[in-house]
Amino acid sequence: MLGLALRSLRKRASAFAASFLAMLLGATMVMGFASMLDTAEGSGATGAARETLTTMATVVGGWGLLLVVFAVASTLTLSVRQRAAEMALLKSAGATPGQLARMIVGEAAGLALVAALAAIAPAIAAGRALLGLLHGTGQVPAEVGYHFGPAALSIGIGVTLVSAVAAALIAARRAVRGRAAESMAAAAADDARLSKKRIVFAALFLLAAASEAIVTVTVMDGSSDAMATSGQADIFAGIGLALLAPAIVRRAAALAAGPLRALGGAAGDLAAATMRRRTGALASAVTPVVLFVGTAVGTLYLQATENAAMDAAGLAKTPEDKSIETLNFVVIGMVVLFTAIMLVNTLIAATAHRGREFGQTRLAGATPRQVLTAVALESAVLTVTGVVLGTVASVFTIVPFGLARRDSAVPDGDVRTYAAVVALAAVLTGLTAFGATRRTIRVPAVEAALR
Repeated sequence: MLGLALRSLRKRASAFAASFLAMLLGATMVMGFASMLDTAEGSGATGAARETLTTMATVVGGWGLLLVVFAVASTLTLSVRQRAAEMALLKSAGATPGQLARMIVGEAAGLALVAALAAIAPAIAAGRALLGLLHGTGQVPAEVGYHFGPAALSIGIGVTLVSAVAAALIAARRAVRGRAAESMAAAAADDARLSKKRIVFAALFLLAAASEAIVTVTVMDGSSDAMATSGQADIFAGIGLALLAPAIVRRAAALAAGPLRALGGAAGDLAAATMRRRTGALASAVTPVVLFVGTAVGTLYLQATENAAMDAAGLAKTPEDKSIETLNFVVIGMVVLFTAIMLVNTLIAATAHRGREFGQTRLAGATPRQVLTAVALESAVLTVTGVVLGTVASVFTIVPFGLARRDSAVPDGDVRTYAAVVALAAVLTGLTAFGATRRTIRVPAVEAALR
């Protein structure tokens, strides 16, 4: 099965593109931040400079690690879900569940190793840029030179391999269970029911977010140290809500069915039927929207509230305050870039797989314009769902921090900040879905339907 996995990677490179990009970006991010440990050690940095480098590597890198693991798991699950019919055929040909699991894990491990090695060069560039930012803000002396070594390599390659194998094992468990006939039926139905383990993990992440919020309001009340606890609550909450996305999207699709049919006519009816039938696959596009909106909104308003609290107290920013502010904006930039690319990546992968569906729909009488309109309506529902969930996730950060620092649940900051984040999420989702669909339906309907 390992040989089959390697041949599968060579012959079906396009099918693994989304997972490879997630691993490549993840490895680049993790190595780039981890190289701050090499820099601190290799340059002999001491005092505040060493602390800043270590904090940048551990705190921001830790958040990035969490996002990377979740992104890799999401794209691999989507890839395996899209190959459900293929897995069922292999079962009917005599493949055992253990063999299929080894094939999936072998594919993921091979992909992760290539991605990690390919990430070394961009990670070095990213690490240099990060150190340059710290030089520019005066947090690290200019004489501290950049070093990329064993810490970055071991952490980056290790994390990429472990996260890929762990994600593959999770995806494989669902793909290989059941008999061939049952697997074929499940592949056709795109079953989006939540497993017990998924619900448990979602509850754990939401409880972690709630715990951070409670600690912020009670233990950290009145202290700027509240940023340390509240700052990660939105990430925990975002991941917890994203794990529940299939069930939430199914409910959102049911609520939107009536308005879609009323406003979109035939295209609206097509969109409503598709969302009801392909809930599991479409829910994968909601995940990056939730993380993007939740983390960006939470961190931006957290920093705005902290700035307002310091202004009200008549305090000037210390080097430590500037360091924390830089960390926050690095987090925002990291999350915006990573989740934006993952959003585009996931939507392209999910839409490209629908070529046969689009072909069959056109043969049944739908025009290309109706297909495009239906996908646009689907994207609108998914965007609204993701924005709502992301906003809920951000509340776990901005409300507790506001209460702790300003005795107010209403965050400081301009409402245009929120509008800009939402608009960017909507533009990315809409343009990507439209472009990917338009490219997919260029294939003649008969040819696409036979694929």
